[in-house]
Amino acid sequence: MCEALGIPFEYDQGEGALSPAAMAEPPAWDRARAAVAFTETARHLVHRLKYNDAPEAGHAMARMMLGPGRKLIASCDALVPVPLHGRRLWKRRFNQAAVLAQAIARHSGKPMLHDVLVRLSATRSQVGLTAEERRKNVRRAFAVPPETRPAIEGKAVLLIDDVRTTGATVEACAAVLKAAGAARVDVLSFALVLTPAQLHIEG
Repeated sequence: MCEALGIPFEYDQGEGALSPAAMAEPPAWDRARAAVAFTETARHLVHRLKYNDAPEAGHAMARMMLGPGRKLIASCDALVPVPLHGRRLWKRRFNQAAVLAQAIARHSGKPMLHDVLVRLSATRSQVGLTAEERRKNVRRAFAVPPETRPAIEGKAVLLIDDVRTTGATVEACAAVLKAAGAARVDVLSFALVLTPAQLHIEG
């Protein structure tokens, strides 16, 4: 798979190989991995966690992320979940990325930093937006508060999310984490959308 984007190759190109997409437009993060491709089964688990208040789905998803993410987890200093805006957090009552990060932290012994990355604006849902619209939607949506910067300065951060579609959200998060002093930002998600036709899904 592509070292940077975590997308599968048709044949093994060796460790560290980059896809044409990663070479043409390098992401703000360093490496990305996902447990599964986004299929109907993956959608069912994601929706059970996100909309049906089923934390056991999140625990199952986190366990599935441990294997594909083992190198990223081992080399990170801390886990950082993609944050929700306070209004959406109040409505949903929990952050699905934080549920995954907490479970991975328990299994790995790595610390989770829940207040390092904050969401400044309640952006519209990404569902149904094109890749460019998604990028514009989350631009300047995240920040690292000055008082939390020492926790990540010079550190390797592993960003956790449930679904990566175009990568717009984690791109915005990785950019602000690096601007705040993180030495490395990797991304671990439960599911990865492989085809543009799936852009109508959450992520």
